[in-house]
Amino acid sequence: MKPTFAITLALAASAMMATIPASAKPKYSGPLQYTVKDISAQDVPLSNYRGDVVLIVNTASLCGNTPQYAGLETLFEKYKSQGLRILAFPANDFAHQEPGSNSDIKEFCTAKYKTTFDLFSKISVKGDDQAPLYKYLTSKDTNPKFGGDIEWNFAKFLIGRDGQVVGRFPAGHDPLSPDVVAAVETELSKKGPKARA
Repeated sequence: MKPTFAITLALAASAMMATIPASAKPKYSGPLQYTVKDISAQDVPLSNYRGDVVLIVNTASLCGNTPQYAGLETLFEKYKSQGLRILAFPANDFAHQEPGSNSDIKEFCTAKYKTTFDLFSKISVKGDDQAPLYKYLTSKDTNPKFGGDIEWNFAKFLIGRDGQVVGRFPAGHDPLSPDVVAAVETELSKKGPKARA
């Protein structure tokens, strides 16, 4: 290839790349790309949590695992100033253990467990009406390392400051167990755009 042609080709390629609009650049495609409804039915873009460490949990009020709400609140209170966020998604997918309305669920969580972490509107975490967030979390295509069906209420996904899934803990796993706490602390130690001082 002649040097003049190679230079011309390189300049043409540079000019083409410079004209690609910013909107054509790849967008973030992790689990925090979705907009969900909070417990009061207000839209919440999960992108608001990018830069935080996020624990996503499917919950239920009438389950043997329901006392985990207390552990989740303890975990949240201990680490929220460092950037931990807990997102609870009530679901009635397992043995009809979340039959109440959103207002019933909110009242139950705040009255019985004094929860202050973020509570969202009731969704489905499996089946034909599975919420897009949970399609992402459970698919081996989008979440190859931690994907797989939700086995029961209180399955936990840990999202790092970069917005990617970095861990999963089974439904019966206590949120205050040493491995959960260690994973949370590891992610909190990483600097991100919203890392707390």
